[in-house]
Amino acid sequence: MPVLPRVVRPAAAAVAAFAVLGVLSGCSKFDAALGQRQAVVSFRGGTSTAERIAIRAACAEKPAAVPQALPDLKKYPYALQQLTYTISQASDAQVAALEQCLQKYPAVAGVNLQDSSDTGG
Repeated sequence: MPVLPRVVRPAAAAVAAFAVLGVLSGCSKFDAALGQRQAVVSFRGGTSTAERIAIRAACAEKPAAVPQALPDLKKYPYALQQLTYTISQASDAQVAALEQCLQKYPAVAGVNLQDSSDTGG
């Protein structure tokens, strides 16, 4: 006695196709994450939030360096202890220009370039 072959085969094919699409979309998200680069800026102790925001604004004008969105500082007063710029689309020259901009400010303790592997840029 056959077990509804016209229903079982198409359903199995649909499940297999769905699984393949799921794997492929997962891979594309993973591949997109691999290309991410960031510049993480740390500040010296005693740097005010206003000074951090001013530095963020001054160096955000560099092409292809996108600063993190400003958080609600009333809810998260320590959110700007470090400042992150997304530099995934930046050339080496643009990253160097961002670093030069940041180094002009004595409140900046350092800039750490990171890629998606977290081993540094």
